[in-house]
Amino acid sequence: MSTGADLSTEAQLRARIAELEAELVEQAARAEAAVAAAQRRSYWPDLLQLDFEAIMRHPVLRFAVLVPLKVRGAGRRLRWYWQRARGG
Repeated sequence: MSTGADLSTEAQLRARIAELEAELVEQAARAEAAVAAAQRRSYWPDLLQLDFEAIMRHPVLRFAVLVPLKVRGAGRRLRWYWQRARGG
């Protein structure tokens, strides 16, 4: 025969199980989203069989990759300074 305390404990355990199952579903969704994002980022390099490590080892190719990144960064800094100077 069950007592009130046993039923209360059972209800608490069932509630905790429901919480843990919800956490597991949320964690699985986050993991799936991370995998999907990684697949999106790696799709074209894999399809074109690009080896970025080999590209960065070659001095001329490294220069060709890094210069546009540096120019973009400088442009962003200039735009930030320009907006700050104009009060925006």
